[in-house]
Amino acid sequence: MNPSALMKLVNAKNKFVDNHPKFTAFLSAMYSRGFEAGTVIEITVTHPGEGPVTSNIRVQESDLELLQSLKDLAN
Repeated sequence: MNPSALMKLVNAKNKFVDNHPKFTAFLSAMYSRGFEAGTVIEITVTHPGEGPVTSNIRVQESDLELLQSLKDLAN
């Protein structure tokens, strides 16, 4: 990744943390405990004027490396 793109990503991450401190604290708490195979991650998205749409995944052994990489990227 080139330095300019990396700097943009870091700035966007910092702005996201500033805009959504409760959500980022929640993510930190979840990542500090760690994930294990069998953990269910669920997300609901509600667009203005529409009903909610929910999906989930059950974490598999093969997902753990990606989740760890995302945690490392966020720090």
